Parts: sequence; C-alpha cells; structure tokens
Amino acid sequence: MPIACFGEMLWDVLPTGHQPGGAPLNVAVHLHQFGLVAQLISRVGHDDLGAELVAFVEGKGLDTAYVQRGETHLTGVVKANVGDRNEVVYKIVQPVAWDYIQYELALSTLVEASEAFVFGSLAARCPTTRETLYRLLPAAPFKVFDVNLRAPHYSRDVVEYLLRQANLVKMNHNELAEVMGWFDASADEATALRWLAEHFQLQAVCVTKGADGAVLWTGQQLYHSPGIAVTVQDTIGSGDAFLAALLKGWLAGQAPAECLAFACAAGSLVATYQGATPAVSVAQVEALAALQ
Repeated sequence: MPIACFGEMLWDVLPTGHQPGGAPLNVAVHLHQFGLVAQLISRVGHDDLGAELVAFVEGKGLDTAYVQRGETHLTGVVKANVGDRNEVVYKIVQPVAWDYIQYELALSTLVEASEAFVFGSLAARCPTTRETLYRLLPAAPFKVFDVNLRAPHYSRDVVEYLLRQANLVKMNHNELAEVMGWFDASADEATALRWLAEHFQLQAVCVTKGADGAVLWTGQQLYHSPGIAVTVQDTIGSGDAFLAALLKGWLAGQAPAECLAFACAAGSLVATYQGATPAVSVAQVEALAALQ
C-alpha cells in the first residue's frame, strides 16, 4: 500500500545553485529511501525546470504518474536564505504550477488505496489545489497533516479545517506557539499537545524542536526524544526526513518512543548534508539513533 504525498514540488534556489524541494517531494523521497512505497501528487510546468524536476524524482526511484504537467503556469521556485544554518528563511513565488493541481478520479482511487495521505498547509494557499485537497481528504484512511506556516501563505481558517481532518499532526515549536495563541491557550508542551489532541480528536501530535529534539503526544502520554549533536550544514529537509522516519515506525506499529527516536535521528542526519534529499539509509539513521 502506498503512502500518497500531496502538494508542492519545486526548486529551492540557494547561493550554491538550485536544488529539488517542497515538503511532499522531500517526504516521498525519504519514505522511498526508508523502504516504503510513496506516490507523489503534484504539478509542474511544461518547462525545462519541470522536466528536470520530474527527472530528478524518477532518478530517486519514484513513480511520477500522478505529477501533472501544466501549460499555463511555471514550475515552482523558492528562494532560500541559509545565512542562519539553523533557521532557513524562504521567499515562495506565487502563483506557480503546484497551485493548480487538478482533481482527477484517479487521485481519489490512489488516496483511497493508500496506507496514509500526507498533506500540508502550504499547498492549500490557492483555491484550485485547496479544493482538490478537500475533495481527496474524505477518501484517505489515515490522514497526516504536516503543518507548514509560511507567511503570508496560510490562513487560520484553512489550518483549523485541516487540523479537524487529520489523524496525525506534525509541526515545529514555533508553529505550536502560534496555533495555541489563536485559542488563547497554553503553549506548554504537555498541556498544548494534549489540548490539540482532544480538541481536534487526533490520534497523535508531534512537535519538532530543532537541536532540542521532539515530543510526541499519543495514547494519553507524552514522549520526548532529545536532540543529537551534529555538525549542521543546513536544516533544509530535516523536518521532512523526520516525518518520513516517524511514519515508517508508526505504520509498522512500533512503540511511540522508538518511532520518535528514529525520526529525530533521521532529521539530524539530513542536517549534516546540504540540500533536502541526500542519499541516507535506515542503517545510517539507526547508527545515529543509538547515540541518543
């Protein structure tokens, strides 16, 4: 059963050149590297950057049957400022091809047959892709919401709607503070994660904290995994590798603490490389996790 990853695929433009990116693409690549079957649902332009991006995804061993090709909008581009290696700043061009993912019956068939459906808030910034996402959500057996609050590309109403649809939610500590502020509620980890799980009827809520590791609330219990000290090249894609690793353990039925430790190790490992999708293996992640 595949894991369907829905949303943006694009080029991250860095001082050293352009690199493939977009959270759904990154998650799909890492899922594949961790031994799972991933299908990417996205859209690129009918241009050289689009063809190059599709070739990259196929070169990573992924199927691109559900990557649409559009004639009216260019392939997505994001300008990434990596002056601070631990906190990348993005300038996201709009509108681009992935803002116009068209609904097709084949997408519903794919999502219905999937083991999990991964989606984020960034892809919901424009009406066309947002409507497609909303039509696919009811078909998904297990919904994974990757919160990605990139101002000004989100609204509270949309984020709240997606939270209500989700089974598992992943966000970072800054996003947790912002979301809890919407409800005038405590951002204390234990209190906030329990509140979110109960308020939105979630199976699990996970919050990443950069060098300080991550926390996971599930089954009325809070789990914590400390950060792993590594030499950071950049943090692009670390959260996406984290999510892919978390899903690998979660879908295999592993204990929450094990899932979280493996996910933290995956995120830390990717941070030691430049770019979002370096070639990493389960064995490498396990070796790093053993250092916790």
